Parts: sequence; C-alpha cells; structure tokens
Amino acid sequence: MPWLITIWIYITIAVLTFIPVLIAMLRKVKLNPGGSSFDDSNNFSENAKLSLSQHYSRIQGTLIFWKNKAEWNRRFHYYTVFWTIPVGVLIPIISQTIDGSQLSKLFLTVISAHAALLISFHRGLKVESNFRAFRQGESEFYDTYRRMLDRPESFGSDEAIQLRNYFEEIEKIRMFVRNAETDNFPIVSDSKTKPKND
Repeated sequence: MPWLITIWIYITIAVLTFIPVLIAMLRKVKLNPGGSSFDDSNNFSENAKLSLSQHYSRIQGTLIFWKNKAEWNRRFHYYTVFWTIPVGVLIPIISQTIDGSQLSKLFLTVISAHAALLISFHRGLKVESNFRAFRQGESEFYDTYRRMLDRPESFGSDEAIQLRNYFEEIEKIRMFVRNAETDNFPIVSDSKTKPKND
C-alpha cells in the first residue's frame, strides 16, 4: 500500500508541475510595452517614422512567435532539469529498497520511464539550443531597435542610409534565428549520427 500511495503522489506532482509547460505551449505570450516608439522620436522625418512603424508592425508576429517558443523551451528545459537530476540520484537508492513486490518494481519503472522520456524529448527537440536561439534573436532585435531609437547616427550619416542599414540588420537577425531553428529541427537521423559539439 505505501508503494501505491508513493506512485500516485509522484504522478500527481509530475502532472501538476507540467501544467506551466502546457500553459506556455497553448497560450500566446504578449509583448511587453516598449516605451516610446519611433512615432514619438524627434530624430526622424515623418516618412521615416512611417516606414519604421510599418516595419515594426510587420515583424510583431515574428517577435510574438519567438517569445512564445523561447518561453515554452525555457519551461520545458527547467521541468526536465527539475525532474531528471533528483530521479537520477534517487534511482540507485530506491533500487536498494525494493522489497520484491510488484508495486515497488512499478514505482521504479514509473520514475525511470518518466526521466527517460524527458531526456529523450529534451534531446530530440533540442530544447536548450532552441531556447538559446529564440531568446538571443529576440534580445538582439530589441537591442538594435533601441539603438535605432537612441543613436540613429550609429547606422549611418544620413536618414536614408540609417534606414537601409537598420532594415538590413533586422533581416540578418531574422535569418540567424531561422537558420538556428532549421538546424535545431529534430530529425530521425540525429539519433543515428555521432553527437557533435555546439
């Protein structure tokens, strides 16, 4: 009976702690208010403000996608770490306490299978690499966005050059994230090849 209670306690806690991961998967994260925008800036002409505002409105969907993906990968990564480290330590200890009953063996099977599944999905979906790529892309975009707002001269000597260089830098950031996402896309052959260093 104690083993049955232990199994249900473990499963209940595992499911409850997975809820934040599930929420991140289903819910769209909203972008944080960014403060003053290009419309409020005195550094640009009206035509430049319009171009910059339209550009930002077009990339908002991408930023929401990056933020959602980064948040889901972050939560799943910490969920995996939260469970696999203690389970990895406990399995050798628990295996010594098994009394030969079916329920004690079932408990060991449950925690082992749970940890194995988490490690497999974490590695197969390349969770840590994806989190890093989406978070870095989002951060680099906002750094570039703020630099254009605060120091447009760092993009060039006149407004036309500044706009062109700014748009080109944003395109490079988008390409970086797209390439990282494609490289991190899970394929069956990954399990058959030798692991390579990042």
